Amino acid sequence: MRSLACLLFLSCASALAQPVLHLYSRHDFLPDVLIERFEQRCHCQVDQDFYEDGDEMLARLSSGGPAVDVVFPSSFTVPELLRRKLVQPFDKSRLPNAADLNPILANPAYDLGSTYTLPASLSLAVVGYNIEKLRELNIDPYSWSAVFDPKVLAKLKGHVNVVDNPRTVFAAALMYLGLDPNSANDDDYQRAREVIAAARPYWSGYGGNYYWKDLVSGEAWVQLGFSSEFYQAREAAKREHRPYTIGYVLQREGNQLAIDSMAIPVSAPHPELAQRFVNFLLAGKNAAELGNVNGATTPVLTAAPFFHDDIKYHPVINPDPAALRKWTVLREMPPKRLRHLRRMWHDMRIDHAVDTVSGVSHKREK
Repeated sequence: MRSLACLLFLSCASALAQPVLHLYSRHDFLPDVLIERFEQRCHCQVDQDFYEDGDEMLARLSSGGPAVDVVFPSSFTVPELLRRKLVQPFDKSRLPNAADLNPILANPAYDLGSTYTLPASLSLAVVGYNIEKLRELNIDPYSWSAVFDPKVLAKLKGHVNVVDNPRTVFAAALMYLGLDPNSANDDDYQRAREVIAAARPYWSGYGGNYYWKDLVSGEAWVQLGFSSEFYQAREAAKREHRPYTIGYVLQREGNQLAIDSMAIPVSAPHPELAQRFVNFLLAGKNAAELGNVNGATTPVLTAAPFFHDDIKYHPVINPDPAALRKWTVLREMPPKRLRHLRRMWHDMRIDHAVDTVSGVSHKREK
């Protein structure tokens, strides 16, 4: 009996002695299978906490809140992380798998040389759509015209919505016009505004966190949103045995690339274990798991053999390396221009309707 008690004590003591890696990410970003695989490999425990957006993450790191070893900032958030000196440089000698990253992603403008951040997964702003409905209407989803051309939208009226993100929508409108989505020219934004204003009467609204569910329900036939969400829509439609298929494709005018990166805070209690986790996520098999589970596009060139058969050749999830040259990462926008863009977006969200009887103009917030 005494020996059994000793064994139990030693077992508990061993468990307590295991280091704990603290992750801070968005909900559902990291599949459980990856967490469990790392715990077994590194004989540690992984504790996850979650944030809703980049501002919440920045606030926690700036306030010196609970311990964090690895964070997953978007490319929008990285410049502010660096300005506030909240993350530490990597020791690249501990990250051999970083050599397998697509070289196009190795030197982002927001972190030259990938000194402080490395990409974990990618998502693209694309057209998600009801395949059967667009085939019936003879509409081409490979162009942004499916979202912005009034002649096309006349066939879709009331069944188109866009993600509630002004930078993403304006970037798509700029690409539709053949302009730089990172333009610093006021005239370019005015032209994009006119395109959005012309398309707006045909849209049914603006999507929140789960906008992709409108595709699943059949209410939306076309959406402007992000590829990883459309992957969820595709899989949900399959599970629910919907009589249609959800697709999502790249647009020939170009697409916005959103990058979820990995970084280690300066206050990380276990920086060496954190670097092991970063290197772990850059291994081909583990990188592919993000695509298999969440539909994430991979930045890791060695991931391809580990994708499930139904996505192995998907041009968004497992892209041709050359395709990345047409994808644009949106740069940080000066505060004054960003405020102006948000004001324009607010105006675009207001539906101007005219009462044909009274002639009174009404404004209805969507």
